[in-house]
Formats: sequence, structure tokens, C-alpha cells
Amino acid sequence: MAFAYSNSAEYLPRRLGIEEGTSSIFRIAAHSHVKKIVIIGAGFAGVWSALAARRLSKLTERETEIDIVVIAPKPFLVIRPRLYEANASGMTHSVEALFKDSKIEFIPGTVDKINAQDNTVLVRSISGDASTVGYDRLILAAGSSVVRPKSISGIQQHAFDIDSFDSAVKLESHLQNLTSLPSSPARNTVVVCGAGFTGIELATELPKRLPKDLNARIVMVESADQLGPELGPGPRPIITQALNELGIEFKLGSPVTAIDADGVTLASGERIETKTAIWTAGQIPAPRDGLSRLHVGQNLRVSSVGNIFATGDAAYATADTNGHFALMSCQHALPMGRVSGHNAAADLLGESLMPYEQTSYNCCLDLGAWGTVISEGWIREVKLTGDLAKRVKCFINQRLIYPPTDVAEAFTMANPTGPDSDQLFEQILQAVA
Repeated sequence: MAFAYSNSAEYLPRRLGIEEGTSSIFRIAAHSHVKKIVIIGAGFAGVWSALAARRLSKLTERETEIDIVVIAPKPFLVIRPRLYEANASGMTHSVEALFKDSKIEFIPGTVDKINAQDNTVLVRSISGDASTVGYDRLILAAGSSVVRPKSISGIQQHAFDIDSFDSAVKLESHLQNLTSLPSSPARNTVVVCGAGFTGIELATELPKRLPKDLNARIVMVESADQLGPELGPGPRPIITQALNELGIEFKLGSPVTAIDADGVTLASGERIETKTAIWTAGQIPAPRDGLSRLHVGQNLRVSSVGNIFATGDAAYATADTNGHFALMSCQHALPMGRVSGHNAAADLLGESLMPYEQTSYNCCLDLGAWGTVISEGWIREVKLTGDLAKRVKCFINQRLIYPPTDVAEAFTMANPTGPDSDQLFEQILQAVA
């Protein structure tokens, strides 16, 4: 995934050395005259929607007029951009204390149904109990999930993925236990299905994640005729060089037709024996109707329902006037979250709504031990490689995308107006140089 946004020129220096805190879940007392914003999801877009909404209510000195409620299974942010790395179980960040200090209510559970006619959602608690929560404005920030085509036999039962925290932890446990199995070509071979952004980052990280005595063979298969079809031609020679030097095989124009416990079958009829097939295809934006994203206007309001906003991976939003749409990445999810939260609160408070736009774009692709390639703009012109690029990627993954624990800093960062991608990139370079 590409890098995230900050909204303060002082943000990068202040992010160094911040400590985490924990606290119990805070529940706001309900008042009949208070308006309520309900946010479904506690990913990047959901967390920053909540903070941006609370920020505006504080700036206008009308904090008591709006309750902000986040509904998600647990009060932590899964650091999805890092799930391709080792130690998947550590890729979470608690937002419990931050929500409490920001006076944001958290309800543990999942939303079973949205009733747009009477402005309610049906919430299923962790224990299975159901309750109804009303809203004045709803923000859909539930994220996305990996696409597993039903046409591929055995994909549900036998394919691993790194789309969620639980699935990444499951894969890591499987990789660590491979050496307990009898040696065989199937045990020693890992097949990464998909050579898009996620597939490339995962494949290039696997050489240092797999047990040293496995003597592993890593194969990446891609239905398209090019590596990283959505990444453009600019970084492709560098990606190819990295894969070759890391000893990773790749088969292009090779759609997967079946996955079973001991192998992957390609459309050509070729079979690759493996006990580790990892599905990454379908996570990169493709045809809009295949991603289940809601069409939204410039203010991120769902086109057909006035009281509902969508943000992050749930929104099909224009990023500029040149026909580019927001990608499913934290680089787009964070500013979209800030805009949607601001606008939901502004809508209730009678303040001006602001348009979402993201005209500049920088893509940071991790290539494991080989390094990193950073490309600029929607044409993906190579901007930086080598050690400096790797330090930029590490700074983004290990510091920049984590929310702060200090509430004042969080409100500063929740400002929906901030530096664009190019300006932020320069700030990062100064921080890591």
C-alpha cells in the first residue's frame, strides 16, 4: 500500500518517540437533543472520520451537540499495510484510549443491517445479542475484503490470504510450521497468486520470513501478461530485477483455475505442487462494479442516500478532474476519512462541507531485502530507489500511518486540509535523511 497523509507541518518531528497508552472503553451519555454520527468500521478511514468529526465540533465550540459512535469488532486499528511482513500478530494499534480522550463512543460488534428509511443500524454484539442504534448521519468505513472468485475450485478451503488480521496470523503460523512436515516439493514451494501490489510485496518479503532450512521455492502467478499491471511501466524493470535477484519465479498470463491441499492448477493445465497457496489477486482496484464500492459525490456523500457518507475502501470517489479514482490504500483512506468525518459533522452543524480531492500520488512498493521503489504520479514515473527509498518506506510503515496517542496531536492531524502527497514526501525525506 502507498503512504498516508499528515495534516501538520510539525507532524513528522512530533511523531518521534510517542508512547502508547491504554484505557477502558468510554461511553458517552445519550441526550435526546444531541445529534449522532455513527461510523461503521475502525480502520484508517473510520478512525480519522471520527477524529475529524470531533475536531470540527470542538472548533465550533459545539462539542456537546454531537455524539460520535464507532462500531467495530474491537477497539484497535489493524495496520493492514504491514500484514505482508512477519509478526502479523503485532500489527494492531489500540485506539481505545484515544477514543476515550476524544469523547468518541465505541460499541464492540458488527452491523448486520442498515435501515436508511428510519436512520437506524442493527448491531450484533460479540456475544450475539442484537440492538438497534439510531443515527443522524452515517459514515460507512467498513473497508474491503479480498475477492475470492467462486469459479476457482477450492479457493475457499485451501487458499491463504493476508487481507485481514486473522488471516495474516493464520498464514504466519502455517509458514512457521512448514518444517514440521515431511520434506516434499509441495511443502517447500510457496505460490503467490497475483502479481499486483500486495502480491509483489508479499513475495519479496517471503525469503526472509520462511524457515532457513526449508530451501523454499517461491512462485508468483499472474493472469495478466505483465508484472504489477496497475503499477504502470515505470517501476516494472526494477520490480523484475528485484524478483530475479531474490530468486523468485513468476509466471505471467497464467490464471489460476483450481487450488487444493497439495497444489495449484493453472489455465494452461500446468500444476504446481504446494501446500501454501496465497491469494492476493482482486485486492487492487479494477472494474468498479467488482469492488462493491458505493458511488459518492465530491463531498463523499452517497449519491442515492442523503444522510449517509462512504469513505476509504467503501467509496468510489474521484480523486481529481483527470478521471482518476481513489485507490484502496491508506494513502487515500486517511484523507478520505478526514473529509467524510468533517463533512458529516458540518452537515449537522450548518458548516460548510469540503470536497475531497487528491491530485498528487506517490506509490511506495516494498521489494523485501532487495529494497524499495517509489514512483511518482498516476503515470508511475520512478522517483527513488535504493537505501533511501527503503528508509522512506520503513518510516511510513513503522511510524507515519500509526495514529498518535495524544488527543491534541490527533485533532491537529484530523484537519482535512493538509499537505499534498508531494509536500508530504518532502517532509518524509527530511525526517529520514
